[in-house]
Amino acid sequence: MSPTMTRRSFFGATAVLAAGAITARAEETCSVFTKDEQSAITPQDALERLKAGNARFAAGRTIHCDPRALIKATAPGQAPFAAVLGCMDSRVPPEFVFDQHIGDLFAIRIAGNFVNVDILGSLEYATGVAGAKLIVVLGHSDCGAVKGAIDNVKLGNLTATLANIQPAVEQVTRAGGEAHEAQGAHGSKNKKLVQAVAAQNVHDAVAMLTARSAVLAQLVTRGRLEIAPAMHAVDTGIVTWLPGAQAGGERSAS
Repeated sequence: MSPTMTRRSFFGATAVLAAGAITARAEETCSVFTKDEQSAITPQDALERLKAGNARFAAGRTIHCDPRALIKATAPGQAPFAAVLGCMDSRVPPEFVFDQHIGDLFAIRIAGNFVNVDILGSLEYATGVAGAKLIVVLGHSDCGAVKGAIDNVKLGNLTATLANIQPAVEQVTRAGGEAHEAQGAHGSKNKKLVQAVAAQNVHDAVAMLTARSAVLAQLVTRGRLEIAPAMHAVDTGIVTWLPGAQAGGERSAS
């Protein structure tokens, strides 16, 4: 066999292997979670699945599934493996950001991704009743709700919404140092200030989930749930995982 044919054979075989890998990955990602599979996955497995999905999203290599098949498969019931508390911002849809599909995630979205009793109840259902193993609190860069809170915007019912983010604004302002002083004048035009408040708001939400919900706190303590803070960059699509995750010690799926 000539060297040219050898190279062609090699690249042809490589292409076949790559196609097979993509097909296998698509089959795994497009398959709908069953209750047994949801029960078997650990919180850390769930987190790794989202990390891999975001890597695909940011690289432009998302897996395309047949929505008709997913609709049919999930019609009898659902078993999502994770829940995401995120902002309503049109640039940060969780299913896209983490390259997940119908039946994979509970997605709770509200301007500023803050926590209130309705959010707590929804997440208690997602985890304590429906069995999700992971909660991600997902903030993002250039957040309009955070900017509004920093500027103390007053507008109808939005005033009460933004009040939920004010504690994060006050914490960053009081903290001084790099988190605030380096940003110059107080206002939403300071990108570092907006980012610092958005990150603090995520940490506040994570803390509130277990402080205000005995159901979630118990699941974390028993190792059945992990709560992970994260920030999404709207200019790159990359999710950065922040320190301060709440995880139980058992790492058990039971």
